[in-house]
Amino acid sequence: VVIHDTTVDRTTDGTGKVKNLTFEELKALDAGSSFSKKFAGEKIPTLGEVLDEYKGKIGILIELKSPSLYPGIEQRVAHLLKERNLDKPKNKEIIVQSFEHESVKTFHSILPEVSTGLLLEFSPDGISEQQLTEFSSYAEYLNPNKTMISKRLVERIHEFGMKTYPWTVREADSVKPLVKAGVDGIITDYPDYID
Repeated sequence: VVIHDTTVDRTTDGTGKVKNLTFEELKALDAGSSFSKKFAGEKIPTLGEVLDEYKGKIGILIELKSPSLYPGIEQRVAHLLKERNLDKPKNKEIIVQSFEHESVKTFHSILPEVSTGLLLEFSPDGISEQQLTEFSSYAEYLNPNKTMISKRLVERIHEFGMKTYPWTVREADSVKPLVKAGVDGIITDYPDYID
């Protein structure tokens, strides 16, 4: 299913860990009312439903959230993409990313035709040449916390053949400095902030 958190507590009318609920229990939850009355009764979608609805219409950035809690998630996502022909080499509309680098490596080994990205938490030490070399061996995108972005870091990421989409921009005034630094895209909850 497509859900941000490891529990349903914040985003639905239910409680509990996603991994402990059955598919039927998850699909019975109201995932809209907590956001707005106009979304009352909205259900948690499956990844297949999202892919079927939006493939070919928009780019889709799939984050494998806490994949260590869901053994085999990489294979299941790869299967869903393949069965919809979204694994073709020319298809750059799909990116699969995670904070868990081993999960990204696993996904890349299963379906190298689909672009992968690494999410990075802020690190006061920055990103070493050794890390960039390793990351570029299995990821096309290196997506650090927005506070790490500088023009030089973006140049270094590009030198290793990767693109960068920093996360998560929630303030309009954060956009301009990132664009000026040369980022390739921005991960945000507010796409209207971007011209």
